[in-house]
Amino acid sequence: MANKKRTKTRYVDVNVSKENFVSKLIGEKKPHDFSDVKLLRNLLTNEKSRILYALKHKNPKSIYALAKILGRDFKSVREDIKVLERFGFIEFHAEKTGKRESLKPVLIIDKLQIIIEI
Repeated sequence: MANKKRTKTRYVDVNVSKENFVSKLIGEKKPHDFSDVKLLRNLLTNEKSRILYALKHKNPKSIYALAKILGRDFKSVREDIKVLERFGFIEFHAEKTGKRESLKPVLIIDKLQIIIEI
């Protein structure tokens, strides 16, 4: 029997008629506006997609190494990484090199499914 690869799927539920998953996750309290769609657009930017791709295929050892791979400044990458962590797409693993400890960003999802209820 062949080994089945286990995948971790992250579901994002956007429902414009009630307080939504994205609002709850971010901590905003604005019912019946389209803030979830706005927050979702902020999550699904080209730069964040590039980060997810680099994490999956390049396996950087730190946020600094990831910024170098992407050709972006460290601060911008760190801010984008924090958003991805908040949504549960990545997590950090501490790695020690000599006396230094760095945080290695690790992709923990294989699939993202977005459900939009109208």
